[in-house]
Amino acid sequence: MAAIELDGVTKRYGDVTAVRDLDVTVEEGEVYGFLGPNGAGKSTTINMLLDFVRPSSGSVEVLSRDAQAESVAVRERTGVLPEGYDVYDRLTGRKHVEFAMRSKELDGDPDAILDRVGIADAADRKAGDYSKGMQQRLVLGMALVGDPDLLVLDEPSSGLDPAGAKEMREIVRAEADRGATVFFSSHVLGQVEAVCDRVGIMRDGELVAEDSISGLREAVGGEEQLVITVDAASEEDLEAVRALDGVSTADTDGGTVTVTCDSDAKTAVISALEDAGVAVKDFSTEEASLEDLFLHYTSAEDTETEVTA
Repeated sequence: MAAIELDGVTKRYGDVTAVRDLDVTVEEGEVYGFLGPNGAGKSTTINMLLDFVRPSSGSVEVLSRDAQAESVAVRERTGVLPEGYDVYDRLTGRKHVEFAMRSKELDGDPDAILDRVGIADAADRKAGDYSKGMQQRLVLGMALVGDPDLLVLDEPSSGLDPAGAKEMREIVRAEADRGATVFFSSHVLGQVEAVCDRVGIMRDGELVAEDSISGLREAVGGEEQLVITVDAASEEDLEAVRALDGVSTADTDGGTVTVTCDSDAKTAVISALEDAGVAVKDFSTEEASLEDLFLHYTSAEDTETEVTA
């Protein structure tokens, strides 16, 4: 059963179309990564899920309910970590969680929530004295109140140190394991790759790719990253490499050349460097990272292939 279903959704602001004919289905229990550059339509889409913004056309269903007509019922079952959140400076961390519990008419132990997000020792401190990372943890804790069926997390890693980001990933996977659906928007692509079952990539208000990360790699032709250790290489040495069929990008820091290319172009890349007088010492290959895939789908002027799971 679908936890989120957008069907033909378009949102216009005057002459500007922020989202165009968007179809997205997120299944129950799925962790769905929602990506795109600034202005791609991600925030508008999230706001339509929460009924903060209403579509110009199309339908939005969340947890099998109409997101507009039954928005209160949807919010009762949804936990939200917004990107532009605010905390009440004069309230303690515990008071924030108690407020979230009262707003959902729930009983519970606020300290257990604070412990889960790693700030139990600051429960009695005013949130205005928290660091940005601690405030992020606090708002995530408020989103977890009541074991929601859906978590909408907009940039949940912002402000977190590496340990905090790891804990956040563990929380996301634990929520999915208990059956919750997680709709996860982030610019930290490594975090998305680590926790998401599927990824949707937006560009200019349209969904240009949607699949598992392995499926996206396959769809762009199975590109790999070729890392070549050399004695020395200049930008001029890379001109012949960049001109090869099957090569998407080629960069160097002088001692290492990094090339994103089709698997069958690797030999030609090595040969082109040697022909340019570059001494190749060693090389290794890696699959294209999510960052590589993201750039593929969002940087091209024309994206002809739309991938669906």
